[in-house]
Amino acid sequence: MSKAVYEGWMVRIGRRKIGRSFIHMRYFVLETRVLAYYKRKPQDNMVPIKTLLIDGNCRVEDRGLKTHHGHTVYVLCVYNKKEKHHRLMMSAFNIQEALIWKEKIELVIDQQDPPTANGNKVFSTMPAPDNGRNASSSDRESQCSPEEEEEEEEEEVNPTLLRRTTIGNGLPDSVLDWTRDVDSGLSTENNSYSVLSRKHWRLIRCQNGLRIFEELVEVDYLPRSCSKAMKAVGVVEATCESIFQLVMRMDGSRFEWDCSFQYGSLVEEVDGHTAVLYHRLQMNWFPVFVWPRDLCYVRYWRRNDDGSYVVLFRSRDHTNCSPQPGFVRAHIESGGFKISPLKSHNGRPRTQVQHLMQIDLKGWIVGYLPSFQQYCLIQMLNSVAGLREWFSQTDENYDVSKIPLMVNMTTPVVTTKKNKRTQVNSVQNNSTLYPVHSASRHSEMLDEESDEDEDFPIPEPEQEMYHIKHVSDFKEAETIDLSAFSGNLRCDDQDKSRNCWRISDGNNFRVRSKNFIYDKTKIPAGRHLMDLVAVDWLKDVKRIDHVARRKGCAVEVASQKGLFSLVINVQVPASTHYSMVFYFVSKPPVTGSLLQLFVDGDDEFRNSRFKLIPAVPKGSWIVRQSVGSTPCLLGKAVDCTYIRGSNYLEIDVDIGSSTVANGVLGLVFGVITSLVVDMAFLIQANTYDELPERLIGAVRVSHVELSSAILPVFETADGESVAL
Repeated sequence: MSKAVYEGWMVRIGRRKIGRSFIHMRYFVLETRVLAYYKRKPQDNMVPIKTLLIDGNCRVEDRGLKTHHGHTVYVLCVYNKKEKHHRLMMSAFNIQEALIWKEKIELVIDQQDPPTANGNKVFSTMPAPDNGRNASSSDRESQCSPEEEEEEEEEEVNPTLLRRTTIGNGLPDSVLDWTRDVDSGLSTENNSYSVLSRKHWRLIRCQNGLRIFEELVEVDYLPRSCSKAMKAVGVVEATCESIFQLVMRMDGSRFEWDCSFQYGSLVEEVDGHTAVLYHRLQMNWFPVFVWPRDLCYVRYWRRNDDGSYVVLFRSRDHTNCSPQPGFVRAHIESGGFKISPLKSHNGRPRTQVQHLMQIDLKGWIVGYLPSFQQYCLIQMLNSVAGLREWFSQTDENYDVSKIPLMVNMTTPVVTTKKNKRTQVNSVQNNSTLYPVHSASRHSEMLDEESDEDEDFPIPEPEQEMYHIKHVSDFKEAETIDLSAFSGNLRCDDQDKSRNCWRISDGNNFRVRSKNFIYDKTKIPAGRHLMDLVAVDWLKDVKRIDHVARRKGCAVEVASQKGLFSLVINVQVPASTHYSMVFYFVSKPPVTGSLLQLFVDGDDEFRNSRFKLIPAVPKGSWIVRQSVGSTPCLLGKAVDCTYIRGSNYLEIDVDIGSSTVANGVLGLVFGVITSLVVDMAFLIQANTYDELPERLIGAVRVSHVELSSAILPVFETADGESVAL
């Protein structure tokens, strides 16, 4: 095996010949002449599942975004244009990782020298600009005839030019690419297209830190039916990838930066770069007299060789998105975003964002009040300022690596006054919308068939890929006898019981899912990993530390049974100091599991991972609002002391060390007997191999009486028991 140029885990998606779809993690290795993938990281002379010989005829096709089994991935296809059945599909959850692979493969291809029939060596490079498409590496190469491809190879061109990369099926014919350079050589065969795309601009105002331009309309440029185009230009301190990710989303996150957005859904996914969307506009211009507007349009996107992103819009009729009662269907003639990188300033990334809209809002009011159209148009363009402010007020640790994910929805539910029946149109593939794409869709499905896994089960990737085992591995199926454990606060499962505790249902809490780092989704926590066996309610004139050393406590009983204990001592300061102590037990944690890393790690690691999810299911409104239900890293919010014993770990949580927590505690303590409080403890999972998160345990404490707390008894060095 030659030295690897690049290697790592990637995703394989597709369908087996028997019809079942699959999604697997596979280890890809790129060498100087070969691209191959394995089930696990290769060792010795391991045989790969599949290989592809890399030569100068190979190409990398960017197939864009694809949703598979609920996962949205960025798909690349590496193929040989001389033998197109020789191809290899690979995907990534992370846009940046896919782009790295694309660049590495193109670099290896560029280093190959394909011989011609006469033995001379030639270079396959990007062709001369055609029809203004030099701004992007996108072309229709995958649809060229073999004769045309051979003619391209026979031309000797400068070998330092960029290699051509195909991007899906290319730009739909109906969508106008307003981002093209006017001087790049316009085709004379499509003169109307060229005329519409040749725009001249005039600055009309500066607003919210943006430059607002208006198209200079001349008689020879646009037909009367076209509305005037406007665009906003601004600078956002963020990377192109993060801005692109936000622009592509059509969910609730758009409300935070786009004031013209009301609702959006996916009508049809044509391919990885093209989709048909339904979009409702939020317009606050005399809503009593003016009907709301909605849109149905094609959205196409691509990434250019210079790292910029282009997102293009144009209205399109669709059988599954008919006009909705109570809405006026507006028409986008041309629109979209161009997101271009700039030089960084003071170490912070900078990006220029251009947002263009050429829209006809329709309706009678447009003819009578031209200011209505301009007002609404500027409101839409102000989304660039919204993007800038959103990123300026967002934590730098915001995860921008995830792939944009849209929920596949049916046509919105509409109820009319005359007919209360709900109308829902099913989302179906419309083969007449893009007939040029139908053949490519079929060939793509054939290409994604996989037979390497037909006759044997595939182990889960996290069991193969990582040395860190998931925390769920540490608990065995064997049940623990809880009768030997006891605490002074009684356990009672009755809903109306007072001054007691019970185990809270894990599904009441939502934790990070397996793909949280990509799509920020959370799931019900489910079963706990450890068993809560006892709760002590203690008091003393001073703070109570290291309660696990008490004679006869649950830790000692667990140790005698060969069990491991995690003790959480919540210290409550007041004129009398209180401590509520929770004892969680289980089999000893597996070496290499997240729990074992937490138990044996240093305090810095523990403080960065120990998390509490609170809730107040019963209590006054002000208490519920003060406590909230937002997860909190306790080690970052208050002082935590970790005491590691031979078979236990005790965590002393000093609530009084935080002014904010102390203020909330003062509010809670005054009404503690009327409260029902839920607490879930867990170790935060930060990486893909640690996910999904699982609860260590959860407890519900009901109507606790301060008078029921007892003095703890500790043994002295000479064996005497004393109350401290």
